[in-house]
Amino acid sequence: MDYLKNQIETLNDLVLINNDRVEGYQKAIEELKTEDADLRFIFQERVNQSKSFHSELVNVIARTGGEIEEGTKLSGKIYRAWMDVKAFFSGADRKAILDNCEDGEDAALRAYNEALECEDLTPEQRTIIIRQQAEIKTSHDKIKAMRDLL
Repeated sequence: MDYLKNQIETLNDLVLINNDRVEGYQKAIEELKTEDADLRFIFQERVNQSKSFHSELVNVIARTGGEIEEGTKLSGKIYRAWMDVKAFFSGADRKAILDNCEDGEDAALRAYNEALECEDLTPEQRTIIIRQQAEIKTSHDKIKAMRDLL
């Protein structure tokens, strides 16, 4: 039964990092200036992506019979830099906001890498995590490219 506990803990860590992504990008949207409409659209896409990932992970946890973590607290074993990132948005310019979002995506990628180290994941769980990780990597690279243009 320890393998089930490890699966649930690992998946819940990803639920929480996606909750953190939602909050981080929503905070970034609030801090954008009117002329940053392109970023508003991209950040809203990330919010929607994270909500979709969250739902998918919650369904997997429910099928294992596990309890689903809520919130964005630093519970669980994976470091969530989005919590720190959100504090830096106030009054930030476009480059600073993109820098902080990239840092948050780095934290999400670390969380997914660590989740894949769990040997107790089922093949289905591993496939879901790898796919979500690839999408976050694409998101990270897009944000980094936009930042590098400044």
